[in-house]
Amino acid sequence: MLVIFGCLFVCGAVLGGFSMAGGQFMALVHPSEVVTIGGAALGALIIMSPSKVLKDLMKGLLATMKGSPYNKLAYEDLFKAMYDLFKLSRREGLLALEKHISDPHKSDLFNKYPKFAHNHHAVEFVCGGISPVIDGTIKPDQIPQMMESEIRIIEEEHHQVIGVLAKTSDGMPGFGIVAAVLGIVITMGAISGPVEEIGHKVGAALVGTFLGILISYGFLAPLAVRMEFIGHAESAYLKTIVAAISGFVNDLPPKVALESARRNVGSEFRPTRTVMEGWFAAVDKGG
Repeated sequence: MLVIFGCLFVCGAVLGGFSMAGGQFMALVHPSEVVTIGGAALGALIIMSPSKVLKDLMKGLLATMKGSPYNKLAYEDLFKAMYDLFKLSRREGLLALEKHISDPHKSDLFNKYPKFAHNHHAVEFVCGGISPVIDGTIKPDQIPQMMESEIRIIEEEHHQVIGVLAKTSDGMPGFGIVAAVLGIVITMGAISGPVEEIGHKVGAALVGTFLGILISYGFLAPLAVRMEFIGHAESAYLKTIVAAISGFVNDLPPKVALESARRNVGSEFRPTRTVMEGWFAAVDKGG
């Protein structure tokens, strides 16, 4: 929501300043310039990006519009779900987790915590971390390294998406110049025409440069930075899961394992110990 507000603010500031200086909105409306700049930028994006990166880019842009899902409520549901899961294992043994880990989307335990359950990536990450321990295919002290390797791959894929968006942003002023040069070529073909017509065509050419710079610095570059922040938020969330599972597989009591994980949460969303105790009490009561 903030991203949409920011985009509207950028447009409002530019158009407001233009109007205050006596400009007319229709003087900026030149579809041919938009087609030239937008088409060239899209083509360059397709040339430089593998299909997976393009798909991830579309998902990333949608995620920036929705805002980061890794907020206080997300951490609350995460800690509650982990506590419930660890408590079940402590009470009934590791094998009691198998039905929840093998088919998490049908797990009544996970579905009690919708913010966590609806984050399919996080659920699969948890299941992928605990499953080898249940199967006995890996030693507990190998779990953190295995999960952190997965996080590194996720971070690399984020950087790839951000990289192509940043490069597209860097190219927008150049595409604006291309559109402007084409506009000047058209103007030179009508140099013997009326002054008003020449002025209109020169104005259209300059709009190309204006749009290229505005789209680059006003929209694409900020979106790339926003996507980077969301990527950092996801990495932090997953690292919290690693800390929790690492404590769990090393036979720490559920509350101690989650206290260790709490210290991995950034200051913006880190719950106090008192708040954590309230969450645990709610789980113990079946809330």
